[in-house]
Amino acid sequence: MESNALIWFRKGLRIHDNPALNHARRGSKHLFPVFVLDPRYLDPDPSAFSPGSARSALNRIRFLLDCLSDLDATLRTLGSRLLLLRGDPVRVLCAILKDWKIGKLCYEFDTEPYSFAQDKQVKDFASLSGIEVFSPVSHTLFNPAVVIEKNGGRPPLTYQSFVKLAGEPPAPLTETYSELPPVGNVEGYELLSVPSIEELGYGDLSQEEFSPFRGGETEALKRLKEALEDKEWVATFEKPKSDPSAFLKPATTVLSPYLKFGCLSSRYFYQCLHNVYTTVGKHTSPPVSLVGQLLWREFFYTVAFGTPHFDQMIGNKICKQIPWRDDEELFVAWREGRTGYPWIDAIMIQLKKWGWMHHLARHSVACFLTRGDLFIHWEKGRDVFKRLLIDSDWAINNGNWLWLSCSSFFYQYNRIYSPISFGKKYDPDGNYIRHFLPVLKDMPKEYIYEPWTAPLSVQKKANCIIGKDYPKRGLYDQLLASCPVFHSLCYTL
Repeated sequence: MESNALIWFRKGLRIHDNPALNHARRGSKHLFPVFVLDPRYLDPDPSAFSPGSARSALNRIRFLLDCLSDLDATLRTLGSRLLLLRGDPVRVLCAILKDWKIGKLCYEFDTEPYSFAQDKQVKDFASLSGIEVFSPVSHTLFNPAVVIEKNGGRPPLTYQSFVKLAGEPPAPLTETYSELPPVGNVEGYELLSVPSIEELGYGDLSQEEFSPFRGGETEALKRLKEALEDKEWVATFEKPKSDPSAFLKPATTVLSPYLKFGCLSSRYFYQCLHNVYTTVGKHTSPPVSLVGQLLWREFFYTVAFGTPHFDQMIGNKICKQIPWRDDEELFVAWREGRTGYPWIDAIMIQLKKWGWMHHLARHSVACFLTRGDLFIHWEKGRDVFKRLLIDSDWAINNGNWLWLSCSSFFYQYNRIYSPISFGKKYDPDGNYIRHFLPVLKDMPKEYIYEPWTAPLSVQKKANCIIGKDYPKRGLYDQLLASCPVFHSLCYTL
Protein backbone atom coordinates (compact mmCIF):
# COMPACT_ATOMS: atom_id res chain seq x y z
CA MET A 1 0.00 0.00 0.00
CA GLU A 2 1.33 3.42 -0.96
CA SER A 3 2.03 5.87 1.86
CA ASN A 4 3.42 9.34 2.39
CA ALA A 5 7.20 9.48 2.85
CA LEU A 6 9.38 12.23 4.26
CA ILE A 7 13.08 12.63 3.64
CA TRP A 8 14.71 14.86 6.23
CA PHE A 9 17.77 16.60 4.79
CA ARG A 10 20.52 17.81 7.16
CA LYS A 11 23.77 16.75 5.59
CA GLY A 12 23.50 14.53 2.50
CA LEU A 13 22.43 17.57 0.44
CA ARG A 14 22.52 15.70 -2.86
CA ILE A 15 20.55 13.46 -5.21
CA HIS A 16 23.33 11.08 -6.31
CA ASP A 17 24.13 8.08 -4.09
CA ASN A 18 21.50 8.99 -1.52
CA PRO A 19 20.11 5.78 0.03
CA ALA A 20 17.68 7.70 2.25
CA LEU A 21 16.15 9.44 -0.77
CA ASN A 22 16.09 6.23 -2.78
CA HIS A 23 14.23 4.38 -0.02
CA ALA A 24 11.84 7.27 0.59
CA ARG A 25 10.70 7.44 -3.05
CA ARG A 26 10.01 3.72 -3.42
CA GLY A 27 6.35 2.81 -3.06
CA SER A 28 5.39 6.30 -1.92
CA LYS A 29 2.32 8.19 -3.10
CA HIS A 30 3.74 11.50 -1.94
CA LEU A 31 7.31 12.49 -1.02
CA PHE A 32 8.03 15.43 1.28
CA PRO A 33 11.69 16.61 0.98
CA VAL A 34 12.24 18.72 4.12
CA PHE A 35 14.98 20.93 5.48
CA VAL A 36 14.47 22.80 8.77
CA LEU A 37 16.15 26.19 9.08
CA ASP A 38 17.44 26.27 12.65
CA PRO A 39 17.58 29.85 14.03
CA ARG A 40 20.44 28.85 16.33
CA TYR A 41 22.56 28.11 13.26
CA LEU A 42 21.41 31.00 11.08
CA ASP A 43 20.36 34.05 13.12
CA PRO A 44 22.94 36.81 13.76
CA ASP A 45 24.78 36.75 17.07
CA PRO A 46 26.27 40.20 17.82
CA SER A 47 28.36 38.78 20.68
CA ALA A 48 30.38 36.43 18.43
CA PHE A 49 33.96 37.38 17.51
CA SER A 50 33.16 37.35 13.79
CA PRO A 51 29.99 38.09 11.77
CA GLY A 52 27.65 35.13 11.84
CA SER A 53 25.38 33.16 14.14
CA ALA A 54 26.11 31.59 17.50
CA ARG A 55 27.33 28.45 15.73
CA SER A 56 28.84 29.53 12.44
CA ALA A 57 30.57 32.38 10.65
CA LEU A 58 28.99 33.84 7.53
CA ASN A 59 31.05 31.92 4.99
CA ARG A 60 29.67 28.55 6.10
CA ILE A 61 26.12 29.90 6.38
CA ARG A 62 26.43 31.24 2.84
CA PHE A 63 27.81 27.90 1.64
CA LEU A 64 24.84 26.09 3.22
CA LEU A 65 22.37 28.45 1.54
CA ASP A 66 24.07 27.72 -1.80
CA CYS A 67 23.63 23.99 -1.11
CA LEU A 68 19.94 24.42 -0.35
CA SER A 69 19.30 26.53 -3.45
CA ASP A 70 21.03 23.98 -5.64
CA LEU A 71 19.18 21.06 -4.06
CA ASP A 72 15.85 22.81 -4.52
CA ALA A 73 16.64 23.54 -8.18
CA THR A 74 17.51 19.89 -8.83
CA LEU A 75 14.41 18.62 -7.03
CA ARG A 76 12.27 20.92 -9.18
CA THR A 77 13.66 19.30 -12.35
CA LEU A 78 12.36 16.01 -10.91
CA GLY A 79 8.85 17.32 -10.28
CA SER A 80 9.43 18.02 -6.60
CA ARG A 81 10.78 20.84 -4.45
CA LEU A 82 12.61 21.43 -1.17
CA LEU A 83 10.19 22.20 1.67
CA LEU A 84 11.88 24.75 3.91
CA LEU A 85 10.51 25.24 7.41
CA ARG A 86 11.90 27.25 10.30
CA GLY A 87 12.21 26.39 13.97
CA ASP A 88 13.56 23.81 16.37
CA PRO A 89 14.16 20.73 14.15
CA VAL A 90 12.78 18.19 16.65
CA ARG A 91 9.57 20.12 17.26
CA VAL A 92 9.03 20.84 13.58
CA LEU A 93 9.66 17.22 12.54
CA CYS A 94 7.36 15.74 15.17
CA ALA A 95 4.58 18.14 14.12
CA ILE A 96 4.74 17.50 10.39
CA LEU A 97 5.10 13.73 10.79
CA LYS A 98 1.67 13.80 12.39
CA ASP A 99 -0.02 16.53 10.35
CA TRP A 100 1.18 15.30 6.96
CA LYS A 101 0.24 11.68 7.78
CA ILE A 102 3.74 10.38 7.14
CA GLY A 103 4.14 6.61 7.03
CA LYS A 104 7.87 6.46 6.28
CA LEU A 105 10.63 8.74 7.61
CA CYS A 106 14.07 8.61 5.98
CA TYR A 107 17.24 10.49 6.92
CA GLU A 108 20.99 9.94 6.70
CA PHE A 109 22.64 8.58 9.84
CA ASP A 110 24.76 11.19 11.64
CA THR A 111 27.45 10.35 14.18
CA GLU A 112 27.89 13.79 15.77
CA PRO A 113 26.72 13.96 19.42
CA TYR A 114 24.33 16.88 18.84
CA SER A 115 22.67 15.20 15.86
CA PHE A 116 22.73 11.77 17.51
CA ALA A 117 20.72 13.07 20.48
CA GLN A 118 18.35 15.03 18.22
CA ASP A 119 17.77 12.06 15.93
CA LYS A 120 16.91 9.80 18.86
CA GLN A 121 14.10 12.13 19.90
CA VAL A 122 12.64 12.17 16.39
CA LYS A 123 13.09 8.43 15.92
CA ASP A 124 11.42 7.64 19.24
CA PHE A 125 8.44 9.85 18.35
CA ALA A 126 8.12 8.26 14.91
CA SER A 127 8.36 4.71 16.25
CA LEU A 128 5.69 5.37 18.89
CA SER A 129 3.49 6.78 16.13
CA GLY A 130 3.87 3.65 14.02
CA ILE A 131 6.02 5.37 11.39
CA GLU A 132 8.70 3.35 9.59
CA VAL A 133 12.18 4.85 10.14
CA PHE A 134 15.07 4.28 7.72
CA SER A 135 18.43 5.90 8.61
CA PRO A 136 21.27 4.51 6.45
CA VAL A 137 25.00 5.21 6.83
CA SER A 138 26.02 7.16 3.72
CA HIS A 139 27.89 10.23 4.96
CA THR A 140 30.96 8.03 5.48
CA LEU A 141 32.49 5.14 3.56
CA PHE A 142 32.11 2.80 6.54
CA ASN A 143 29.79 2.40 9.47
CA PRO A 144 31.93 3.46 12.46
CA ALA A 145 30.02 1.12 14.77
CA VAL A 146 30.88 -1.89 12.57
CA VAL A 147 34.60 -1.01 12.50
CA ILE A 148 34.62 -0.61 16.29
CA GLU A 149 32.84 -3.95 16.70
CA LYS A 150 35.51 -5.63 14.53
CA ASN A 151 38.11 -4.20 16.93
CA GLY A 152 36.56 -5.79 20.00
CA GLY A 153 34.38 -2.81 20.91
CA ARG A 154 37.22 -0.26 20.93
CA PRO A 155 37.99 2.33 18.24
CA PRO A 156 41.31 1.70 16.45
CA LEU A 157 43.73 4.44 17.50
CA THR A 158 46.17 4.25 14.59
CA TYR A 159 45.52 4.92 10.93
CA GLN A 160 47.16 1.66 9.89
CA SER A 161 45.02 -0.46 12.20
CA PHE A 162 41.89 1.33 11.02
CA VAL A 163 42.67 0.72 7.34
CA LYS A 164 43.34 -2.95 8.02
CA LEU A 165 40.04 -3.36 9.87
CA ALA A 166 37.88 -1.32 7.52
CA GLY A 167 38.52 -3.20 4.29
CA GLU A 168 36.73 -2.04 1.13
CA PRO A 169 33.71 0.27 1.31
CA PRO A 170 30.37 -0.56 -0.34
CA ALA A 171 29.81 0.75 -3.86
CA PRO A 172 27.69 3.87 -4.35
CA LEU A 173 24.12 3.58 -5.59
CA THR A 174 23.86 3.90 -9.35
CA GLU A 175 20.16 4.83 -9.63
CA THR A 176 19.32 8.02 -11.47
CA TYR A 177 15.87 9.59 -11.45
CA SER A 178 13.75 11.21 -14.12
CA GLU A 179 11.07 12.11 -11.59
CA LEU A 180 10.16 11.77 -7.93
CA PRO A 181 6.76 11.30 -6.27
CA PRO A 182 4.92 14.63 -5.98
CA VAL A 183 4.75 16.63 -2.79
CA GLY A 184 1.54 16.08 -0.85
CA ASN A 185 -0.76 18.48 1.01
CA VAL A 186 1.19 20.98 3.14
CA GLU A 187 -1.65 23.28 4.12
CA GLY A 188 -1.28 25.02 7.43
CA TYR A 189 2.49 25.44 7.20
CA GLU A 190 4.47 28.42 5.94
CA LEU A 191 6.93 27.16 3.36
CA LEU A 192 9.94 29.44 2.89
CA SER A 193 12.22 30.25 0.00
CA VAL A 194 15.96 29.86 0.54
CA PRO A 195 16.87 33.15 2.25
CA SER A 196 19.76 35.39 1.33
CA ILE A 197 22.36 36.44 3.86
CA GLU A 198 20.78 39.90 3.94
CA GLU A 199 17.31 38.44 4.54
CA LEU A 200 18.66 36.61 7.56
CA GLY A 201 19.40 40.00 9.11
CA TYR A 202 23.08 40.54 8.32
CA GLY A 203 22.61 43.91 6.61
CA ASP A 204 24.51 45.21 3.59
CA LEU A 205 27.52 43.00 2.99
CA SER A 206 28.34 44.18 -0.53
CA GLN A 207 31.83 45.27 0.54
CA GLU A 208 32.67 42.05 2.38
CA GLU A 209 35.09 39.53 0.90
CA PHE A 210 33.53 36.07 0.96
CA SER A 211 34.89 32.62 0.23
CA PRO A 212 35.45 32.02 -3.50
CA PHE A 213 34.01 28.51 -3.08
CA ARG A 214 30.26 28.18 -3.71
CA GLY A 215 28.17 25.37 -2.30
CA GLY A 216 25.93 22.75 -3.86
CA GLU A 217 25.90 19.34 -5.52
CA THR A 218 26.24 20.84 -9.00
CA GLU A 219 29.42 22.68 -8.01
CA ALA A 220 30.75 19.61 -6.19
CA LEU A 221 30.36 17.34 -9.22
CA LYS A 222 31.85 20.00 -11.49
CA ARG A 223 34.88 20.41 -9.22
CA LEU A 224 35.29 16.63 -8.98
CA LYS A 225 35.13 16.25 -12.78
CA GLU A 226 37.75 18.95 -13.27
CA ALA A 227 40.08 17.31 -10.74
CA LEU A 228 39.69 13.85 -12.31
CA GLU A 229 40.49 15.13 -15.81
CA ASP A 230 44.16 15.43 -14.80
CA LYS A 231 44.70 11.72 -14.27
CA GLU A 232 48.45 12.07 -13.75
CA TRP A 233 47.89 14.61 -10.96
CA VAL A 234 45.35 12.29 -9.30
CA ALA A 235 47.66 9.28 -9.60
CA THR A 236 50.76 11.05 -8.28
CA PHE A 237 49.10 13.16 -5.59
CA GLU A 238 50.92 13.23 -2.24
CA LYS A 239 49.27 15.49 0.32
CA PRO A 240 52.45 16.32 2.31
CA LYS A 241 54.13 17.57 -0.88
CA SER A 242 51.34 19.95 -1.91
CA ASP A 243 51.87 23.71 -1.62
CA PRO A 244 50.13 25.45 1.30
CA SER A 245 50.83 28.89 -0.18
CA ALA A 246 48.94 28.23 -3.44
CA PHE A 247 45.71 30.22 -3.30
CA LEU A 248 44.77 31.38 -6.81
CA LYS A 249 44.72 27.71 -7.78
CA PRO A 250 44.80 25.63 -4.58
CA ALA A 251 47.08 22.59 -4.57
CA THR A 252 44.29 20.26 -3.44
CA THR A 253 40.80 19.39 -4.73
CA VAL A 254 38.99 21.69 -2.23
CA LEU A 255 36.27 19.03 -2.04
CA SER A 256 36.27 18.92 1.77
CA PRO A 257 33.37 21.40 2.23
CA TYR A 258 31.28 19.42 -0.26
CA LEU A 259 31.96 16.22 1.65
CA LYS A 260 31.16 18.01 4.91
CA PHE A 261 27.68 19.03 3.69
CA GLY A 262 27.17 15.80 1.76
CA CYS A 263 26.92 17.57 -1.61
CA LEU A 264 29.40 14.96 -2.76
CA SER A 265 29.13 11.29 -1.82
CA SER A 266 32.34 9.96 -0.29
CA ARG A 267 31.56 6.55 -1.82
CA TYR A 268 31.19 8.05 -5.29
CA PHE A 269 34.42 10.03 -4.84
CA TYR A 270 36.23 6.86 -3.71
CA GLN A 271 34.94 4.93 -6.73
CA CYS A 272 35.98 7.70 -9.15
CA LEU A 273 39.51 7.73 -7.73
CA HIS A 274 39.83 3.97 -8.08
CA ASN A 275 38.63 4.21 -11.68
CA VAL A 276 41.50 6.64 -12.39
CA TYR A 277 43.99 4.37 -10.60
CA THR A 278 42.85 1.43 -12.73
CA THR A 279 43.27 3.46 -15.92
CA VAL A 280 46.68 4.89 -15.04
CA GLY A 281 48.22 1.86 -13.36
CA LYS A 282 50.96 3.23 -11.12
CA HIS A 283 49.74 5.56 -8.37
CA THR A 284 50.46 6.76 -4.86
CA SER A 285 48.98 4.93 -1.88
CA PRO A 286 47.48 5.76 1.51
CA PRO A 287 48.10 7.62 3.70
CA VAL A 288 49.39 10.30 1.27
CA SER A 289 47.19 9.60 -1.78
CA LEU A 290 43.76 11.09 -2.44
CA VAL A 291 42.14 7.82 -1.37
CA GLY A 292 44.34 8.07 1.70
CA GLN A 293 42.76 11.45 2.51
CA LEU A 294 39.29 9.90 2.43
CA LEU A 295 40.53 7.18 4.78
CA TRP A 296 41.91 9.80 7.20
CA ARG A 297 38.39 11.24 7.29
CA GLU A 298 36.99 7.80 8.08
CA PHE A 299 39.62 7.19 10.76
CA PHE A 300 38.71 10.34 12.67
CA TYR A 301 34.97 9.66 12.30
CA THR A 302 35.42 6.20 13.76
CA VAL A 303 37.60 7.24 16.71
CA ALA A 304 35.30 10.18 17.47
CA PHE A 305 32.21 7.96 17.40
CA GLY A 306 33.75 5.49 19.85
CA THR A 307 35.43 7.93 22.27
CA PRO A 308 33.36 9.68 24.96
CA HIS A 309 34.20 13.38 25.36
CA PHE A 310 36.30 13.26 22.19
CA ASP A 311 35.94 17.04 21.80
CA GLN A 312 37.61 17.98 25.08
CA MET A 313 40.69 17.29 27.17
CA ILE A 314 39.04 16.57 30.51
CA GLY A 315 37.30 13.21 30.56
CA ASN A 316 38.81 12.14 27.25
CA LYS A 317 40.71 8.93 27.93
CA ILE A 318 42.83 9.18 24.76
CA CYS A 319 43.88 12.80 25.40
CA LYS A 320 46.99 13.83 27.34
CA GLN A 321 46.21 16.12 30.27
CA ILE A 322 48.46 19.12 29.62
CA PRO A 323 48.68 22.30 31.76
CA TRP A 324 48.15 24.74 28.90
CA ARG A 325 48.80 28.50 29.33
CA ASP A 326 45.85 30.84 29.74
CA ASP A 327 46.77 34.05 27.93
CA GLU A 328 43.85 35.78 26.27
CA GLU A 329 46.00 38.54 24.77
CA LEU A 330 48.22 36.07 22.92
CA PHE A 331 45.21 34.00 21.87
CA VAL A 332 43.35 36.98 20.39
CA ALA A 333 46.50 38.10 18.56
CA TRP A 334 46.67 34.62 16.98
CA ARG A 335 42.96 34.52 16.17
CA GLU A 336 42.95 37.97 14.56
CA GLY A 337 46.19 37.54 12.59
CA ARG A 338 48.26 39.94 14.70
CA THR A 339 51.13 37.80 16.01
CA GLY A 340 53.81 39.71 14.07
CA TYR A 341 54.71 36.56 12.12
CA PRO A 342 53.51 37.18 8.53
CA TRP A 343 53.21 33.49 7.59
CA ILE A 344 50.98 32.79 10.60
CA ASP A 345 48.99 36.01 10.25
CA ALA A 346 48.37 35.57 6.51
CA ILE A 347 46.94 32.09 7.14
CA MET A 348 44.60 33.37 9.83
CA ILE A 349 43.42 36.20 7.57
CA GLN A 350 42.75 33.72 4.76
CA LEU A 351 40.74 31.64 7.22
CA LYS A 352 38.75 34.67 8.29
CA LYS A 353 38.08 35.87 4.72
CA TRP A 354 37.71 32.60 2.84
CA GLY A 355 36.74 30.07 5.50
CA TRP A 356 39.33 27.72 4.07
CA MET A 357 43.08 27.19 3.88
CA HIS A 358 45.40 24.35 2.85
CA HIS A 359 45.86 21.55 5.38
CA LEU A 360 49.57 22.35 5.90
CA ALA A 361 48.63 25.95 6.59
CA ARG A 362 46.20 24.64 9.21
CA HIS A 363 49.03 22.57 10.66
CA SER A 364 51.25 25.64 10.87
CA VAL A 365 48.85 27.83 12.82
CA ALA A 366 47.61 24.98 15.04
CA CYS A 367 51.17 24.03 15.98
CA PHE A 368 52.02 27.71 16.59
CA LEU A 369 49.09 28.17 18.97
CA THR A 370 49.71 24.99 20.97
CA ARG A 371 52.93 23.05 21.49
CA GLY A 372 55.04 25.01 19.01
CA ASP A 373 55.02 28.54 20.31
CA LEU A 374 52.20 29.96 22.45
CA PHE A 375 51.33 26.82 24.45
CA ILE A 376 47.63 27.74 24.50
CA HIS A 377 44.90 25.09 24.85
CA TRP A 378 43.99 23.29 21.65
CA GLU A 379 40.28 23.60 22.50
CA LYS A 380 40.48 27.40 22.00
CA GLY A 381 41.99 26.99 18.54
CA ARG A 382 39.52 24.23 17.75
CA ASP A 383 36.65 26.62 18.52
CA VAL A 384 38.03 29.22 16.09
CA PHE A 385 38.30 26.63 13.30
CA LYS A 386 34.87 25.25 14.22
CA ARG A 387 33.34 28.67 13.67
CA LEU A 388 35.25 29.93 10.63
CA LEU A 389 35.90 26.92 8.38
CA ILE A 390 33.39 26.17 5.62
CA ASP A 391 34.45 22.51 5.91
CA SER A 392 34.26 22.49 9.72
CA ASP A 393 33.57 18.90 10.67
CA TRP A 394 33.18 17.83 14.30
CA ALA A 395 35.19 14.60 14.13
CA ILE A 396 37.93 15.81 11.80
CA ASN A 397 38.41 19.21 13.43
CA ASN A 398 38.75 17.75 16.92
CA GLY A 399 40.91 14.89 15.68
CA ASN A 400 43.35 17.19 13.93
CA TRP A 401 43.68 19.50 16.94
CA LEU A 402 44.31 16.51 19.22
CA TRP A 403 46.99 15.36 16.76
CA LEU A 404 48.69 18.69 16.12
CA SER A 405 48.84 19.63 19.80
CA CYS A 406 50.44 16.22 20.52
CA SER A 407 47.53 15.51 22.85
CA SER A 408 46.70 12.25 21.06
CA PHE A 409 47.69 10.07 18.08
CA PHE A 410 51.06 11.84 17.48
CA TYR A 411 53.65 12.54 20.17
CA GLN A 412 56.78 13.85 18.43
CA TYR A 413 56.33 17.18 20.18
CA ASN A 414 59.75 18.45 19.11
CA ARG A 415 58.76 18.40 15.41
CA ILE A 416 57.62 22.00 15.04
CA TYR A 417 56.44 23.98 12.02
CA SER A 418 58.66 27.04 11.88
CA PRO A 419 56.62 30.24 11.43
CA ILE A 420 59.44 31.52 9.20
CA SER A 421 61.23 28.82 7.22
CA PHE A 422 58.27 26.49 6.58
CA GLY A 423 56.33 28.97 4.44
CA LYS A 424 59.49 30.31 2.85
CA LYS A 425 60.41 26.97 1.27
CA TYR A 426 57.17 26.97 -0.72
CA ASP A 427 56.86 30.69 -1.45
CA PRO A 428 60.24 32.44 -1.15
CA ASP A 429 58.89 35.66 -2.70
CA GLY A 430 56.07 35.86 -0.15
CA ASN A 431 53.25 36.26 -2.69
CA TYR A 432 50.78 34.54 -0.35
CA ILE A 433 51.68 36.95 2.45
CA ARG A 434 51.46 39.96 0.14
CA HIS A 435 47.95 38.94 -0.94
CA PHE A 436 46.43 38.38 2.49
CA LEU A 437 48.51 41.02 4.30
CA PRO A 438 48.58 43.90 1.78
CA VAL A 439 50.27 46.12 4.38
CA LEU A 440 53.42 44.07 3.61
CA LYS A 441 53.00 44.06 -0.19
CA ASP A 442 56.02 46.31 -0.79
CA MET A 443 58.33 44.67 1.74
CA PRO A 444 61.46 43.25 0.01
CA LYS A 445 61.40 39.47 -0.20
CA GLU A 446 64.46 39.06 2.05
CA TYR A 447 62.40 40.58 4.90
CA ILE A 448 58.87 39.43 4.05
CA TYR A 449 58.91 36.53 6.53
CA GLU A 450 60.83 38.48 9.21
CA PRO A 451 59.89 42.14 8.73
CA TRP A 452 61.18 43.07 12.19
CA THR A 453 64.71 42.52 10.84
CA ALA A 454 64.28 45.14 8.10
CA PRO A 455 66.18 48.41 8.70
CA LEU A 456 63.95 51.38 9.39
CA SER A 457 64.84 52.88 6.02
CA VAL A 458 63.55 49.74 4.28
CA GLN A 459 60.38 49.79 6.36
CA LYS A 460 59.76 53.43 5.42
CA LYS A 461 60.28 52.71 1.73
CA ALA A 462 57.84 49.79 1.98
CA ASN A 463 55.30 52.05 3.76
CA CYS A 464 55.16 49.57 6.62
CA ILE A 465 56.64 50.53 9.98
CA ILE A 466 56.81 47.53 12.30
CA GLY A 467 54.97 48.29 15.50
CA LYS A 468 52.82 50.89 13.77
CA ASP A 469 51.50 49.56 10.46
CA TYR A 470 52.14 45.90 11.25
CA PRO A 471 52.43 44.35 14.74
CA LYS A 472 55.69 43.81 16.53
CA ARG A 473 56.60 40.38 17.75
CA GLY A 474 56.50 41.88 21.24
CA LEU A 475 53.88 39.53 22.67
CA TYR A 476 55.76 36.54 21.41
CA ASP A 477 59.12 37.78 22.69
CA GLN A 478 57.80 37.22 26.22
CA LEU A 479 58.00 33.50 25.54
CA LEU A 480 61.44 33.68 23.97
CA ALA A 481 62.76 35.50 27.01
CA SER A 482 61.69 32.63 29.23
CA CYS A 483 63.31 30.04 26.92
CA PRO A 484 66.22 31.57 24.93
CA VAL A 485 67.13 28.32 23.15
CA PHE A 486 63.53 27.64 22.16
CA HIS A 487 63.89 28.05 18.40
CA SER A 488 67.22 26.28 18.00
CA LEU A 489 65.89 23.25 19.87
CA CYS A 490 62.43 22.97 18.37
CA TYR A 491 62.10 24.18 14.78
CA THR A 492 62.60 21.16 12.56
CA LEU A 493 60.16 21.73 9.69
